[in-house]
Amino acid sequence: MYKRDELRQKQLDYEKRIAIAVVHSSAIGLGAVISQFQSEVDRVNFIKTYASPIRFYNDESGYFYIFTLDGWNIVHANPKELEGQNMFDVRDSEGNYFMRKMCAVARRGGGFVAYSWAKPGSESGEPKRKLGYVEPIPGTNYFIGAGVYIED
Repeated sequence: MYKRDELRQKQLDYEKRIAIAVVHSSAIGLGAVISQFQSEVDRVNFIKTYASPIRFYNDESGYFYIFTLDGWNIVHANPKELEGQNMFDVRDSEGNYFMRKMCAVARRGGGFVAYSWAKPGSESGEPKRKLGYVEPIPGTNYFIGAGVYIED
């Protein structure tokens, strides 16, 4: 039992490091590129083109979500229907205002936020515990995030 818990923790730590690396490098790169665009429409279109197709982790459950610092969704892979919606007052299945926390953490420079969310490809569709890592995109009012699902 101890060995199994140790392996789970190592896997979680590994996936957290991946989330930090992909979010940080994408935040820096996006900030540099979109600073060249004059219009908000052009910035948003570039962000969508960049982030929408990206998947990572062995099971491809890793994806980006990008929001304004006041909770408006720019890009979301799961589900795509969230794009253009304000999620600041949305609660997860445990009653947590997770987007409020993400906005606050991003405003402070970044970090992890725990919440529940449906895992892509999950047969049950039930929300799973998740750690989302978020960082502001420099020079913008956006933040980018990616999550790590915590398996039972």
